Amino acid sequence: MKKTLLQLFGLLIVFNAVSCNEYQKVLKSPNVDFKYEKAVEYYEAEEYEKAYPLFDELLVLYRGSEKAADVYYYYAMCSFELQDFILAAYHFKNFAKTFPNHPKTEMAYYMVGYCHYLESPDYSLDQDYTFKAINDLQLFANLYPNSEMLLSTNELIEELRAKLERKSYERALQYYHMEYYQSAVVSFNNVIDDYPDTEYREEAMFRKCLAAYRLAEKSISEKQLQRYIESRTAYLEFKEYFPESNYLKTLEKVFANIDPVISDLKSQS
Repeated sequence: MKKTLLQLFGLLIVFNAVSCNEYQKVLKSPNVDFKYEKAVEYYEAEEYEKAYPLFDELLVLYRGSEKAADVYYYYAMCSFELQDFILAAYHFKNFAKTFPNHPKTEMAYYMVGYCHYLESPDYSLDQDYTFKAINDLQLFANLYPNSEMLLSTNELIEELRAKLERKSYERALQYYHMEYYQSAVVSFNNVIDDYPDTEYREEAMFRKCLAAYRLAEKSISEKQLQRYIESRTAYLEFKEYFPESNYLKTLEKVFANIDPVISDLKSQS
């Protein structure tokens, strides 16, 4: 058994040595077409770490030739397969601009957005790449409205927007819990206005009512009347939108005496 394992280990070493020698010969070969064939061979075998340096060299060697576009596309795809998505997005975008009529240009535009989609982080982090992904995928949808990839593109955009939607709501909720009620009211309004079909609409409107009321309570006397009126408006809007909401009992208790409070403040002004 030990002898068999040693033999296998020895064969593996020999194979690796031969493979390395072969790759070195490819790298040093002056035959450009041979290098291209081997680069494609490595790429199709998913040996991207071997294909990438070859395509990198071939970019210069094939510049201005008919194969230049194909080499550049393979090069961008190697970056993608090696999970360098930011660099890949750059090359796909440059490919699309440089070769606007190439058969792979449609895919290149899609890949720009998809690479940025893969770089989009958790909703709690900075969303710069989320915005980039949405813009790039929307550009693809506008350029290729009949593309077979349009459905998946729209699904990716919806997923990214849902992430922004949640971040927006969580930011407003954080302001609310920190008792920054003025910022909370503004932020909840942003959630409602920016995402009219949001799944957080009921909760956002509920929290907005409470934040607006607490803001009025804590305001200086000169601002209380206007802010109590605004809080009542928010409450009435909530009742109109969600007449069966479980939150209504809570709001009814909070706003039970809102009209007498407003009337009293009006009489003092």
